[in-house]
Amino acid sequence: MTISAFDLFKIGIGPSSSHTGGPMTAAYLFTELLRSDAILDAVRRVRVDLFGSLGVTGHGHGTVKAVLLGLEGEQPHLVDPTTADARVADIGAGRSLNLGAERRIAFDPAADVVLHRGQRLDYHTNGMRFSAYSADCELVRTREYFSVGGGFVLDEDQIGSETAALKPVPVSHPFGTADQLLEICRSTGWSFSDVVLANEMSWRSRDDVRTGLLEIWSVMQDTIRRGTTTGGILPGGLSVRRRAERQRQLLEKADDPNDRLGTMEWVTLFALAVNEENAAGGRVVTAPTNGAAGIIPAVLKYYVDFVPGADDDGVVRFLLAATAIGSLFKKNASISGAEVGCQGEVGSACAMAAGALAEVLGGTPEQVENAAEIGIEHNLGLTCDPVGGLVQIPCIERNAVGAMKAITAARMAVRGDGQHHVSLDVAIKTMRETGADMMDKYKETARGGLALNVVEC
Repeated sequence: MTISAFDLFKIGIGPSSSHTGGPMTAAYLFTELLRSDAILDAVRRVRVDLFGSLGVTGHGHGTVKAVLLGLEGEQPHLVDPTTADARVADIGAGRSLNLGAERRIAFDPAADVVLHRGQRLDYHTNGMRFSAYSADCELVRTREYFSVGGGFVLDEDQIGSETAALKPVPVSHPFGTADQLLEICRSTGWSFSDVVLANEMSWRSRDDVRTGLLEIWSVMQDTIRRGTTTGGILPGGLSVRRRAERQRQLLEKADDPNDRLGTMEWVTLFALAVNEENAAGGRVVTAPTNGAAGIIPAVLKYYVDFVPGADDDGVVRFLLAATAIGSLFKKNASISGAEVGCQGEVGSACAMAAGALAEVLGGTPEQVENAAEIGIEHNLGLTCDPVGGLVQIPCIERNAVGAMKAITAARMAVRGDGQHHVSLDVAIKTMRETGADMMDKYKETARGGLALNVVEC
């Protein structure tokens, strides 16, 4: 299985890749299934059942909204976030939707989207079942889908196989572990980014890879700009104030290019800006998830703004190196908070950013692997306990802290010789085992940790 940079870095909307992006994609795929089976015109009613973590936090994570938009034929990378809420409100008020962007059917979100808070499907906690009925109430098609993290979706026929985005491709330098990747680097003299670029060229040209990655960086920068110029209160009921705009204003007044602490405050600001936009349902890049979407953009902007000699080539190498590391987490553990807790989201993003920064700082492959290992090692056991089921507390600040950890890890690694006691492969294995041991209440269900104690207080 080879994972592309364009699988890990997907453009979509907030607040959650697994709870918003994945369900929207699943709903869209179901409408396409009805269309390909030539039964779309026969459908008069659709029912959606959300299980496990999706059922518990379906409203707070925007899952219900995402499903409605997906049934109307929207996809995460194409939907307009500025009109999404109004469209969902219209569906509720009119009790009807435009199925597959083609035909109007009766649909009452309060009755036709069912949240099963105490049940889960066997394969994964983020399970969904879509059912379509004819005019005489006959079930004409049903399909189960699973949102497995980072916007990746499997249907019931793909369990144990590849997703459409992860079909086996004969790449030039396949690798499944960090040790294998390091061996390729030693035998070729290449960096992590060189290996991933060679594999990416199995799908597209070198120029297309560069152009596509710079477009992703452009979206990340747009998200930072929006986040640092928008104030107000985040939606959801917690009355969380957006802080990035005010912090930008304060930093601009006090900005001193010789103030190294000020540099770190800018990095914090970048991460806060992205995750406030995500919490508001704005457009973000899944990196590798929405809950952790602020870490890689913040560290990459640190490189662009504060590292001498930074350029577009470095941006491309950064994202390619991050892909190498992220693919190892996706293959050998998980990037789903509902599966392994926040260590799979913020932890993997921190490791990706740390390793990528180490490479563009001139680190060797061994130093890059060391940076990534430091990044995940100090996030092991991190729980996912969103207060109120919203991707706000502690998620927004956690990204800022994760970005700082990544920079520290990278700087430590490039000043070392690459030798270290715990390998990245061992750390990833440990993360997977820790996630398996973690109680479900600490895995994106909003039933434990801060999510429980803040409400009780």
